[in-house]
Amino acid sequence: MDEIILIEPQKKYADDIWEFRQEILECDVENEDQFAGCLSLDVSKSAQEWIKICEFRKYEKTCEKVGATVPSHTYVAVRRRDDRVVGVIDLRHHIDHPILGTWGGHCGYSVRPSERQKGYAKEMLRLNIQNAKSMGIEKLLITCDLKNEASEKTILANGGVYEKTIDVNGEKIKRYWITV
Repeated sequence: MDEIILIEPQKKYADDIWEFRQEILECDVENEDQFAGCLSLDVSKSAQEWIKICEFRKYEKTCEKVGATVPSHTYVAVRRRDDRVVGVIDLRHHIDHPILGTWGGHCGYSVRPSERQKGYAKEMLRLNIQNAKSMGIEKLLITCDLKNEASEKTILANGGVYEKTIDVNGEKIKRYWITV
């Protein structure tokens, strides 16, 4: 796997972010959770608009204005070799919210369809755990659909400890905790 870094969305990557969005729309049509970690990217009118939304999401005072229930940071995973966006991951500052504390968890992530099965999700989560540590978060709740083996492997590879499986509107969701 090529080295990646997590950086906050910026104008420099606007075209690549938009191509990432388009690739997900085309390849993940059947996936209801196709934009995990990318809040609002699916409904944004442009990458620039989404970048502004990500900025608003970072602060308690402004996050609700853009549809977020708690503040969070969003990061694009950029491959160093060619400066390409290979994924998006977010990090919620806390999960003191009924949905987030039950099944939403601290972060969600999406890997560009053409870049999957290369280890990027595993590395994105590992780097995000470091971000959580720098924010003072001691324990992360990470969840995945019962049938999402790829996400489960990513969580386990990063030290996820299975807690339990819960039912959310007829869907089985696995809960894992990662000590930061």
